[in-house]
Amino acid sequence: MPELDLQISVEDGGWPDEAVLTSLASRVLGAAADYLAREEEQPFPKMAPELSLVFTNDDSIQEINAEWRGMDKPTNVLSFPAFPLEPGGMPGPMLGDIVVARETVEREAVDLDKTFDDHLTHLLVHGFLHLFGYDHLEKDEAEEMEALETRILASLGLSDPYAGQDPLM
Repeated sequence: MPELDLQISVEDGGWPDEAVLTSLASRVLGAAADYLAREEEQPFPKMAPELSLVFTNDDSIQEINAEWRGMDKPTNVLSFPAFPLEPGGMPGPMLGDIVVARETVEREAVDLDKTFDDHLTHLLVHGFLHLFGYDHLEKDEAEEMEALETRILASLGLSDPYAGQDPLM
């Protein structure tokens, strides 16, 4: 199983304890890395690549979203790869950053009738795949990324989050 060097920052007091988030992220992202390496033949560097996780709030992610994507609204998760990477390419020593907004995750979990942890798990996998060059801008890319997310989530015992929906674009 590929190793990851997780660096976690909790910027909002409403999140679970940092130790709980570290445990969840380690389990989820470890499973995602293992799946990518085993099933997608994704290479990983010998030294564990660093991945920064920022657990923040809607106000903070809205500022980031406005600055980096020109979208002045909160969102659930943002990913910032350290280096451009195509799926299957060798990552460098730093994978990048994943930023997650607590209030949006909470609202969406309620709307989707999911637990907070299950929805957060999905968003961590989604953000992680973006760091490896997966995207959902085009229909074929969205179908590939969503299928991969679904298989990784199934390996974690979670159901298909896209069942009955058209691919995201």
